[in-house]
Amino acid sequence: MHSSWVPRGNYIESNRDDCTVSLIYAVHLKKSGYVFFEYQYVDNNIFFEFFIQNDQCQEMDTTADKWVKLTDNGEWGSHSVMLKSGTNILYWRTTGILMGSKAVKPVLVKNITIEGVAYTSECFPCKPGTFSNKPGSFNCQICPRNTYSEKGAKECIKCDEHSQFSEEGSSQCVERPPCTTKDYFQIHTPCDEEGKTQIMYKWIEPKICREDLTDAIRLPPSGEKKDCPPCNPGFYNNGSSSCHPCPPGTFSDGTKECRPCPAGMEPALGFEYKWWNVLPGNMKTSCFNVGNSKCDGMNGWEVAGDHIQSGAGGSDNDYLILNLHIPGFKPPTSMTGAMGSELGRITFVFETLCSADCVLYFMVDINRKSTNVVESWGGTKEKQAYTHIIFKNATFTFTWAFQRTNQGQDNRRFINDMVKIYSITATNAVDGVASSCRACALGSEQSGSSCVPCPPGHYIEKETNQCKECPPDTYLSIHQVYGKEACIPCGPGSRSTQDHSVCYSDCFFHHDKENQSLHYDFSNLSSVGSLMNGPSFTSKGTKYFHFFNISLCGHEGKKMALCTNNITDFTVKEIVAGADDYTNLVGAYVCQSTIIPSESKGFRAALSSQSIILADTFLGVTVETTLQNINIKEEMFPVPSSQIPDVHFFYKSSTTTTSCVNGRSTAVKMRCNPTKPGAGVISVPSKCPAGTCDGCSFYFLWESAEACPLCTEHDFHEIEGACKRGVQETLYVWNEPKWCIKGVSLPEKKLSTCETVDFWLKVGAGVGAFTAVLLVALTCYFWKKNQKLEYKYSKLVMTTNSKECELPAADSCAIMEGEDNEEEVVYSNKQSLLGKLKSLATKEKEDHFESVQLKSSRSPNI
Repeated sequence: MHSSWVPRGNYIESNRDDCTVSLIYAVHLKKSGYVFFEYQYVDNNIFFEFFIQNDQCQEMDTTADKWVKLTDNGEWGSHSVMLKSGTNILYWRTTGILMGSKAVKPVLVKNITIEGVAYTSECFPCKPGTFSNKPGSFNCQICPRNTYSEKGAKECIKCDEHSQFSEEGSSQCVERPPCTTKDYFQIHTPCDEEGKTQIMYKWIEPKICREDLTDAIRLPPSGEKKDCPPCNPGFYNNGSSSCHPCPPGTFSDGTKECRPCPAGMEPALGFEYKWWNVLPGNMKTSCFNVGNSKCDGMNGWEVAGDHIQSGAGGSDNDYLILNLHIPGFKPPTSMTGAMGSELGRITFVFETLCSADCVLYFMVDINRKSTNVVESWGGTKEKQAYTHIIFKNATFTFTWAFQRTNQGQDNRRFINDMVKIYSITATNAVDGVASSCRACALGSEQSGSSCVPCPPGHYIEKETNQCKECPPDTYLSIHQVYGKEACIPCGPGSRSTQDHSVCYSDCFFHHDKENQSLHYDFSNLSSVGSLMNGPSFTSKGTKYFHFFNISLCGHEGKKMALCTNNITDFTVKEIVAGADDYTNLVGAYVCQSTIIPSESKGFRAALSSQSIILADTFLGVTVETTLQNINIKEEMFPVPSSQIPDVHFFYKSSTTTTSCVNGRSTAVKMRCNPTKPGAGVISVPSKCPAGTCDGCSFYFLWESAEACPLCTEHDFHEIEGACKRGVQETLYVWNEPKWCIKGVSLPEKKLSTCETVDFWLKVGAGVGAFTAVLLVALTCYFWKKNQKLEYKYSKLVMTTNSKECELPAADSCAIMEGEDNEEEVVYSNKQSLLGKLKSLATKEKEDHFESVQLKSSRSPNI
């Protein structure tokens, strides 16, 4: 097959196959200038590069960025490169990659112009390793293997086949090295009728080593027979030398005959490859090299019993390709078909053994549109498993590509570097086979089938196989539908959708703090919030920003944050699961894009690229700083100026990467700040200006008055005014500072009746005057009474002292002569208030003079 650039009138068209084709133009410039051309490049299944070499076949410094950017359909792009004085050889080179695609869209080039300088176009001698036997030929032919040529040669010179060899396009011959274990490989033959397989050893072609040297090794003998491995699950051996898939409705573990599933059961369809004696029918292998075609037609991978491994290839920088084609994915009848739910997954177990810079690529193609890199691993990797989840029922081609080194090699140095894949499992694959059966949910009615799917949000009860709805605020696991444990509780502050497919936040949150209930309403922040931070600069000085979109609550489980790509590069491969096709749109709770401003590197408009999902699953909302292994380090953000607790929204991403084995996580801290009304301000930690310090955990601080709790009766107090004209006014004012919004409104001012101050002053004065008069009267009365008692006592003492030796006169209660009876006698059946007071005083005095033993005047002898 001849492949080349084809003239199409006013433009030239590249090849449409997987060959590498170059368009070459040589020009000799008297002084420096530049080359300009227009192009269309819409299919990233073609590598399109433009570079410049001098007359020594060395690439010029101006071609450091030689990969041409993609263009939109129907639009012409332009490309210009500076040229130095002297000889410039211009190369437009394309290489097609056919991985599941029948054809590619070619590259179109027109208006190739060398402007501003005088130039001449002339012939140049062929470079070493090439020749031309006709003067004025359009191009030079490459010397075949085991030949060489010098500059300007008309023919190639053969090497000594016994002791020397050379690669295609060589300028000299080299000595053949002694054979080592790196120069051969082993394969397994298909099983024979006896169930045996043979181990065969073959030299790596082309053979460049010598067996006749002293320290060379010989090829090990082939033909050793071993028992064939069993069939893969879902296949059976009918006595022949090959395995066959089980018929529909039956299953097998690979060692037994296929059996039908019992009533109430369904086959668990899919593919599980763990024994590798022959390559499965829906897989193929090939070899590909961007720079040459030495490995064309070779097998890239070899089966090896319990694993499949990368083959020898033609050179160390070949891409060894393994393809798996699956026509579609769909869930079994017992699983829910909710939008955005998992339809299937592909899991493979692998390891790499490398001594150089080897790379294993895992790529996915949907509906044969384009092949995109999903994940890659470099260097030696221990045995591990990787899982890719499928969200769409479409035709898929999965590709594993292994390259030992990306450096050109003149000889084979890393032939023993390899990748081994031990198993590949694809679940719920259309036209798959079954290794087991799963229980179906039995409904109340039979519809002509033993399997009746459960309604959305229902799990299968293990004992009765009946459909049971999941409890409130739980969601049904996408990996399991059997048993109540399949209903997973939603996180704090979240609820489940009606079909129990996902959990979401309704933007309302409640928290009890110190005998006070705080209620939050984030509905005004439910629209998407945005943040652009930076700028940052690449190593080449290109300015860029990180742009984040945050959908705080989404819309009942729907992700509202969108990030787009308006620039595409073959090195940037993004797969948007669940979309109708590979699109430039990413939807999530939190997503990130890289923005290149219009003034950077001469871009005419701002560009958005590398949009990734940071969070597509809502975990919960709480005032705590830790939830499900997501921890917010408080020192990352400034301390809040109030005692109102921050509210944290937690999210995660279901996609895992090599660097983030548990997926990405995102925490959004909502902080009450009355000085920032409306949407407020979103920021990232100063310690992590890109929002993350490790690339896996992202943190955002969202400050807004809308993040304050709703007002309650605890957030205001009353102020009582003075009593004026029998009316008192009571006002209500907010506590300062005010840390709440909406909620309870301030009560209207209250008016109440009251007594004036003049009346009480009058009453007080009257009571005071009466009390004063009463105290004066009592004082006078008791003073007079006390004088009489002192007089009687003095008289008694004087009488006693004047007559010590005489007998005392008899006591008498009579009134002595000369004394007036000054006692007043009042006869009354009821004592007055004054009388009661006098009686009380009299009794008190009598108690003080109960009896006094006066000294007797008689002699003691009497």
